[in-house]
Parts: sequence; structure tokens; C-alpha cells
Amino acid sequence: MGSFNLFCFFIIIFHVFVATPIFSHSSSSISTKFLDLAKSPEVFDWMVRIRRKIHEYPELLYEEFKTSEVIREELDKMGISYKHPVAETGVIGYIGTGKPPFVALRADIDGLPIQEMVEWEHKSKVDGKMHACGHDAHTAMVLGAAKILKQHEDQIKGTVVLVFQPAEEGGAGAKRIIEAGVLDKVSAIFGLHVAPVRELPVGHVASKAGPLLAGSGMFDATIHGKGGHAAMPHSAIDPVLAASSAVVNLQQLVSREADPLDPQVVTVTNFHGDGAFNVIPDSVTIGGTFRAFSPQSITRLKERIHQVITGQAAVHRCTAEVDFHEDKKPFYPATINDDKLHEHFLEVAKNVVGSENVHEMQPVTVSEDFSFYQEALPGYFFMLGMKSHSGEPLATLHSPHFTVNEDALPYGAALHASLATTYLLNHDGAKVGAKNHDEL
Repeated sequence: MGSFNLFCFFIIIFHVFVATPIFSHSSSSISTKFLDLAKSPEVFDWMVRIRRKIHEYPELLYEEFKTSEVIREELDKMGISYKHPVAETGVIGYIGTGKPPFVALRADIDGLPIQEMVEWEHKSKVDGKMHACGHDAHTAMVLGAAKILKQHEDQIKGTVVLVFQPAEEGGAGAKRIIEAGVLDKVSAIFGLHVAPVRELPVGHVASKAGPLLAGSGMFDATIHGKGGHAAMPHSAIDPVLAASSAVVNLQQLVSREADPLDPQVVTVTNFHGDGAFNVIPDSVTIGGTFRAFSPQSITRLKERIHQVITGQAAVHRCTAEVDFHEDKKPFYPATINDDKLHEHFLEVAKNVVGSENVHEMQPVTVSEDFSFYQEALPGYFFMLGMKSHSGEPLATLHSPHFTVNEDALPYGAALHASLATTYLLNHDGAKVGAKNHDEL
């Protein structure tokens, strides 16, 4: 490239990223410009590098020290102020005036205890750990949105709060963020999840108003009997039979007790008895999960699971203890999208990806700790398509073969930036609660 052409190239890049006042335009124009910026090599290639760097060193819940360091290094480079540590390893960044209204964008940052089976240049370098749920991509997209917004910070009508949250995978990190008080002045929060499903290609999104994802809990139970020789069961008290009866009867909690119009799930996922082929064990342990879309249904399932297991143990002359592990993993509430934020999402998403690429989705019985934010303030969660246009199938979430289609990153970054800025444009300080009128 000649020196004159090189000079012109940098002038154009400078004009696009610095000089163009975009917030004075319509929301449609803002969204289009954000997507163009997110697709530019400067932003897209940068997001890809960050995502791959994080992917190589996955960290489990509340151990995300290296990941947090990468995030803070990038925020420092961009001149974005932040608080750290929050909820042990979390990072909370700020872009804008530091004054109300406040709107938040959330990314979860933890990995999973899974051995990656995908052979590629940036495969996990940590044995037994992997980003198998796309949190590396979520982090890169919120950073991408931050990069775009920082370039136009003087035009932001309020404050965008960047939430880099630890411990989504079973650690209720969102609950810890709320308890830390760093979102007390925030009026709304947005989050997304990559969706490796054939119905949702790159450039498509899906969500709905109201209940989107189920609330969930977990349980373990130990059934105690009396061990003995398998040839003489009459001299033993068989916990295997008691546990088997409990498993069978747990299935009836949904099929015979739940309203068919109120989706619920009870699944037993493990069954262990320590014994040889000819030995009846002293005890058996079982465990599993339960899910529903209302707090009342979650509470009912918890009560009935305890009653069924202890009752079936008693019928078979055994005893049982049931542990719901609420001290380690609190029950996750259902993810319920705010109606007004759904309208806002539809308007913004149609401008970013086109109305034909915005889909209504049915509720799903997986769980997300984003729901803890929604218990404290209006929140909205949506799915971001990743299927390639060639139709190549993607492995499911939490699979050792899971991959991220990085072509989706610009759409996530642009949607984040657009949702936040247009929310602030439509919600000046007079429209938010009095408690939000303080500066940071």
C-alpha cells in the first residue's frame, strides 16, 4: 500500500471511530452503524483474539483470576474505569457520564469442568477444564460493545455498566453481584447466550416476554438400610429396593401431580450403591435436579421430593436424608423477561439484524443465574444464533465438542451496544426512580 493510500486509510478509520456523531441519529441508524463497527477488522479481529485467549485458559467458578486479569487489561487499554474485585473475581466497568440513567450489560466469565475434545490451535491448555458454554464469547462481545461505546462516550446519555460476572455455572455469581450493591442504581440489565441450534443461524436472535428459562434446584439423598449377603436378602434391609422405589415414584410428581399447563421436570441423574455383585450394601445414594417456571412449583417439588424419598425409605424399613444444597447452590429462580424491555429488544433487534431474523421462542427448562438480576431489577435475556450458513451442525452446550462460530461476535457486540444506548436515549433522569439520581 502506497504512503498516500495508507494515509487515506487511517483518515477514514479515524473518521469512522471518532468523528462521526452517531447518537444524534435514529435508533435504526445507530444500530446499523454499531453493526458496521462491530464487523470492522479493528473490532472483530480484536474480539476474536480476546475470545481465543480466554478460551485457552478456562477457570471454574470463583477461580477466574486470569480471566479477570485479561478483562481488566483490556479495560485499562481503553481507558474504562472499573471496580474489582466484586464477588471475588468479578469486574464492573463504567462508560458514560457516571450519572443516571444507568443500564447494564452482563457477561458470565467462568468455564466448566469438562475435558475439551476439539482439536484446534486454541484448544484449552488446562486439563479437565473448558469453555463449553460460550462464556468466552459472551465476555468478548461485551468487551466489543465497550470498545464501540468508549469511542463515542461523549454522546452517551447516561452510564453503561459492564458486568463481568463469575460463577454462573452453579455458583450463583449473579446473586453475589446483586448482594455487593454495585447495581443498586441500575434501571435495566441485558444479557445474551450463544445458541448452537439449527433453527438459529448467525445474524438471528430469539427470545420472548415473560418466562423464558426455568428455575431449578438440585438434590442428593442417602437411603440407609442393613447390608448383607445377596443370597439371603431376608436377613438384610435392602436400600437398593428402597432407592429404586423412590426413583420410580419421583416420576409421578410431574405426570400425576403437576398441572400439564405448568411445565415441570424432575430427573434423577445418579444412583450409587457400594457393594459387590453378591452383596447388599448398607446404603445407596441418589441425586438429581428439579425445574419449574414458578416459585410455587419449585417449592412444591422440593417438599414432595423430600416426602417421597423419606416415605419410600420408611415403607422399605430404611431411613433417608435429603440434601438440597441450598448453602452451596441456592435455587435458581426462573428467567422472566420484562414486558417493556421485550418491546425495546424487538425494536432494537429488528434494526440490527432485520425483522425477518428476530424470532419468538418457546420457554426452555434449562436455567440461568441471570434470573437473580431480574428479581432485583428489570432484565432481559435473549439467544444469539451461531449456526453457519453452510449448515454445518454445532455441538450442544456443555459438550466436550462444543465450538463457537465467531461470525456471531459482531452481532452480539452490536446488539449489546444498541440496547444500552437506545435505552439511555429513551430514559432520561426524570423517567427513572428517585434512588437512581445519585452519581457513581
